[in-house]
Amino acid sequence: MQTVEVQILGQKYSVKVDEDEAYVRSLAQYVDEKLREIYNTAPTVNHLKASIMALLNITDELFKLRMQQERLDRMIEEKTKILAGLIE
Repeated sequence: MQTVEVQILGQKYSVKVDEDEAYVRSLAQYVDEKLREIYNTAPTVNHLKASIMALLNITDELFKLRMQQERLDRMIEEKTKILAGLIE
C-alpha cells in the first residue's frame, strides 16, 4: 500500500491506495473537474451540496455505463447462442 497525494479544488489529500499512482491522480482530476462544473453553473453553492451534486452526476454516469454493459453482455450472449446453434 502506498500514499498518494492528490489535489481537488486546491485542497491536498493524502490517500492510501493499492492502485497505481497515475490512476489515483486521474481519479482525483476527474472529481476535481466534476466539482468545477458544479461551481461553474452554481458559483454560490456550498461545498457539501456541490460534493453531493458531483457525486450524483458521477453515480449517474456509472449506472448508465453499467446498464449499457449489461445490454452488451445480453446481446453477446444471444449472438453466441445463435452462432452455437449454427455450428451444431
